Amino acid sequence: MKKLFTLLLAFVLFLPAYADDVQKSIDKALAKAQKKEMKQKMKDYKKGGYEILGSRTMEVALLKHYSKLTELGDNGTVFEGYASNTKSKNVAEQMALNNATVKYAQKAGSTVKGRVVSDIYANGTGDDTEFEKFYAAYERLVEQKVKNVLTPSYSVIKQNPDGTYEVQAFFIVDESKARNVRKAAIENAIEESKLGQKYADTVKSFVDDKVEE
Repeated sequence: MKKLFTLLLAFVLFLPAYADDVQKSIDKALAKAQKKEMKQKMKDYKKGGYEILGSRTMEVALLKHYSKLTELGDNGTVFEGYASNTKSKNVAEQMALNNATVKYAQKAGSTVKGRVVSDIYANGTGDDTEFEKFYAAYERLVEQKVKNVLTPSYSVIKQNPDGTYEVQAFFIVDESKARNVRKAAIENAIEESKLGQKYADTVKSFVDDKVEE
């Protein structure tokens, strides 16, 4: 019995150290994969004629980008905005932000719509007209507010032969903050569209589904 207790104690003491080693191995593998991905991005941007927009170097911008994503872990997502055919860099940046905002709102809407179809319509309930009003209101309300949680990470720019610019802008989204935006939007959309109470509570639970590009 004493021997068994000693073995169990040794196992319990060993477990945290083992878990720590496993986590270090995971972190090392992730860092290696990110470094490889970063090098590939730099190569692709150079090949495509893109330069970093701003005073930082491409390498520093990407290092900061991946560092922030690593810090957020599963709570971090990336959304890309795109702009083209503009002769102003500032206008291109704003257009890219607007594009990312619209994409996020549309993705949030399609995520909720998918859950409605699978969870509510599958049970033979649901009114198309009622839900279409809700979807439209939800997307619009998300679009109005989500811009505040799209944190600019880095942007690349390319000048075309005709003098116009193309911009790809990347934004990091903190899911915990974005969820609050979606929660407020879904509650207001339910009220605005007068979605039936029999659906409201179920639909509110869909706000927890992570929105990814």
